[in-house]
Amino acid sequence: QVMALAPDLPVLGKAQRRFLLRVTRMCAEAGIDQFIDIGSGIPTAPNVHETARKTNPKARVAYVDYDPIVTVHNSALLRDGDGVVSVEADVRDPDGLLGHPDIAGLFDFDRPALFLFVGLFHLVSDDEDPRGLIARYRERMAPGSHVMISQFCTDGSDPAAKAKLEEISVNSPSPMCFRPRTEIARFFDGFEVLEPGVVDVQDWWPDESAPPTKLKVAAGVGKKA
Repeated sequence: QVMALAPDLPVLGKAQRRFLLRVTRMCAEAGIDQFIDIGSGIPTAPNVHETARKTNPKARVAYVDYDPIVTVHNSALLRDGDGVVSVEADVRDPDGLLGHPDIAGLFDFDRPALFLFVGLFHLVSDDEDPRGLIARYRERMAPGSHVMISQFCTDGSDPAAKAKLEEISVNSPSPMCFRPRTEIARFFDGFEVLEPGVVDVQDWWPDESAPPTKLKVAAGVGKKA
């Protein structure tokens, strides 16, 4: 139903994937060797560990999702991946997630890491306080850590396509929550926001032109001083 109103959704999906891979590569080249992909979803290729390990073969990566089916898929693909784990945990429980034995045993939170929250926080309601959740993750990050965030944005989104996406998700476990760009920018409180800022995901370090889309996803990267 959404595709009928916004057939360009695959453009957004590909743009978010390019954003994820681009920032992973940027951080790996800057010397970061710990990557936590929270809300990772069904695995695709190339993925975070494949991208990071092109720069540093010893990079450590955790894929985290609250869907047990995702965890099973990732675990099956990563069964021979030393230093790469798949964990079932919920972004809304930072202490439980970061304290999970597979994560606590793999990561040194006294050293910089990249935290990936790609296409995730529009599935976290205002009542669940996404900005407060991000602040709790920030408290655990070492200086030099990076955070990347993308989520559906009200600014510029076609009202009919937005309403349809909200309508069909209303009875799901995680109803869709669009937010204005100014509110998404506040997710980066306490971080230095890297250029080009919080922008349409297609515009974050674009390496190719992308057509305009009826729905908008805002994306940005922050660094902890």
